[in-house]
This record gives sequence, C-alpha cells and structure tokens, in this order.
Amino acid sequence: MTQMIATNRIKAVIGTGITGLSVARFLVQQQQAFVLLDTRATPPNLEKIKAEFPGVQLQLGDLDLDTLLHCEEIILSPGISLETAAIAKAKEAGISVVGDIELFVRNAKAPIVAITGSNAKSTVTTLVGEMAAKAGIKVAVGGNLGTPALELLADDIELYVMELSSFQLETVTKLNAKVATILNISADHLDRYADMRAYILAKLRVYFGAEHIVVNRNDVLTHPPFAAGAKAIYFGGKADFGSFGLIEENDEAFLAKNLKPLLSSRELKISGKHNIDNALAALALGDAAGIPIDAMIATLKEFRGLHHRCEFVATKNGVDFYNDSKGTNIGATVAAIAGLARTPAQLIVIAGGEGKGQDFSELKPVLAKNTCRLVLIGRDAPVIAEAVKDVVQIEFANSMQDAINKSFAYANAGDAVLLSPACASFDMFKNYEDRGEQFCAAVLALHEKGGSAS
Repeated sequence: MTQMIATNRIKAVIGTGITGLSVARFLVQQQQAFVLLDTRATPPNLEKIKAEFPGVQLQLGDLDLDTLLHCEEIILSPGISLETAAIAKAKEAGISVVGDIELFVRNAKAPIVAITGSNAKSTVTTLVGEMAAKAGIKVAVGGNLGTPALELLADDIELYVMELSSFQLETVTKLNAKVATILNISADHLDRYADMRAYILAKLRVYFGAEHIVVNRNDVLTHPPFAAGAKAIYFGGKADFGSFGLIEENDEAFLAKNLKPLLSSRELKISGKHNIDNALAALALGDAAGIPIDAMIATLKEFRGLHHRCEFVATKNGVDFYNDSKGTNIGATVAAIAGLARTPAQLIVIAGGEGKGQDFSELKPVLAKNTCRLVLIGRDAPVIAEAVKDVVQIEFANSMQDAINKSFAYANAGDAVLLSPACASFDMFKNYEDRGEQFCAAVLALHEKGGSAS
C-alpha cells in the first residue's frame, strides 16, 4: 500500500469513462488525493489517462478490497453496479459510496431542475434548457445528457437543468432540487436490477428533498409514496386547476396551465401524441423553476426535437420515415408507435437488438390497436417475434439496409416506417447514434420509384 493510501484521506474513483474522468479532474481542482480504479484490464485511452493524471495511482482489473477499505469515500461511475462484490463489502464496512451527482449537489450554488424517467428525459431536459436560455437565464444543461455534471459547475450559473439516470440516482443521498420529475416509468435495465420494484425505487430518489415535484397524471408509477412537503404539479390529460394539460376548443387541442390555453398543439414542431406530454412536462418544470411563460411558449413553437428521437427523416413515394433509434426500451417504442400511428394507414416498425431482459409481450396492446407490421433485426429478434407473433405480421431482416428495403417494399403512399428498436444497439452497431445514422443514410439513398436503396 502506498503512503498516499495510508493517510486514509484518499478517495477512490471507480471507472475511467466520461463520468469517472470528470470526477478525477474535479478532485484535482479540489487538491484532493485519490486513487483511480477500473474493472477493465485495458480501458480505452489508457495512455491518455496516464498522461493526464501522472501522479495518481491507477489500479486496473478486479477491484482491490484492501484499497477500498483504506479510502474515506468511494466515488462510483454509474455504469458500475453497487452490487459489485468489493463495493458491497466496502459499503458494509462503513465506507461512503457516492456518485458524481452527489458531489455535484454538494458544490452547486444555483437551483437544480432534476429530470428522470424511462423515456423522453433528453427531449424534456433540452426543452427546459432552451426555455431558460430564451428567457435570458444563465443555464447549464447536462448530467446523463451531454456534459458531465461536475464539468457544469460555475459561479455564474443561475439554473442547472439535469438529466439523471436511475444508475446516477442510486448513489444520491438527497438531491434537494428546486423541481424534480419522473416523466414516466416502463421496464428498462432489468439486466441490472433484480426486478421492477428496485428500478422504480432508484427513480423515486429524484424526489428526495425537492421543493416542487412534477408528476405524470397518467402514470401512477411516477407518483411519490409521500410528498414530504413538496408541492405537486401534475401534467398530462385534461387540464384542471393545479396542472398542465389539454383543453379542447372548436375541435382543436390547446396546451393549458390550469384552465388557461397557452398554445395550440398544432403550433408544436415536434410530432406525436407523446411529444404533447413532453411539452406539458417542460412547461410544468419551467413554471416551477421560475422561467417566464412567454419564453417557454416561444421555445415550444421553435423546438424541432432531438436527433434520433421520433425524428422525421424523409418522404419517399409518399411514405414517411422516422428515426427513433434512441428508443432503446419497450416504453419508448410504445410511445413512438402510439404517437405516430396513422390508422387505417399502416405503420411499419423496425425493431430489435439487445433486449436487456425485457418482456416484449408488453408491445402487444399497442401493436394490436394500430395497423402495424414488424421488421425485426438483431440478436433478440426471435425473442420479440415469439412474444408478439399472434397480433402482428412479422418479417426478419439481416441488416439495417435489408430492413429498410423490406419496409419500403411493403409500404404504400400514406404509410410510415418507424425505426424504434425497443433494444440496445451493441449487437450490430457502435451505439444508438450509429444505428440511427445508418438508418437515415439508407433512407436518403432510397430510389423514389425503385423500392430499394442504392
């Protein structure tokens, strides 16, 4: 053991990915001694890591319990489970285990808008950030989206808008957000959590210490078991007092606060019923955070959505193509299908990949309700097919190109083709971005009259 570790004033940073390195840089700025660990024997960019932190002890491979027991605190990257044997034993021994978000909360001087959920986190986080910027508020946006939390810290920031994953929330003691929300909950990450209950409990931690909570009226799983003094604001469904919802006037739907119409849903640039809920959630969050309503409305009229999130790509021979590659779980795909379904016209859905232990029978109601055809790719395509074969027509494809060619061949003018995999991408692609880019490139290469890609 080195003399540095023997001081017992050292921290252990576990993980050398984007989050772990942001923690390491923060500790260097704080002049805090630490040891850097990674469970991989040869993590990416190893030489760059050694060059950036030349005086820091680096331990690779299986975690050394003795090292962890000689540290005052363990800072765990979100990709590493608390159930890892050495970490669990260190925690049992009384060693504090936190994540980068806990360090962020300790040091942030401005109010925090905290956003989690199984789906739509990135869309709503980006929307609220753009609303604040439109209002002239000095805002920092990041967390699980874009910039790591600790790299956002600055004395001139007036508002933090943070996307938070369940993995990040596991190691938060008390977030103390100005306003916090769980947008929705559906099965996800069941390859990491013992069951849905464990996953939901991780999400519920976002409410700890919140001044305001924004709750999805139509998703009971997002409702806190107790309010703990926080003011609850509801979004979704029909508008009433104390909520953001919809009002119908002259066969037109208006987004409303309480019973006051704010803007017509037709003025939104983002498509799909699910995006109306996203807009309502952003309005509720921004209102609780003190963002002026005029700036929020102006932002909603301009916002065109995120890349890879129900993104319109092109129309070919009257067939619309949408890229929802970021739809990596069943809940996301259900929302995308429900939002874009155009009965009696047909919606052809390209899905498949690494299923993460999900129960794909949960797709059956939305597939049965809408006129859909499935084109399946990836490792778990047979698993999906077995789960839904009695409610939908199914075809298999051996590549993204093949999937698009088959989808286009089945489609008629007025139909739509939606890539919404309900799965992770790593069996066939670098990541969901690569999957979406390949989809877009193949769609744009389609011959207008040929029925196949060039």
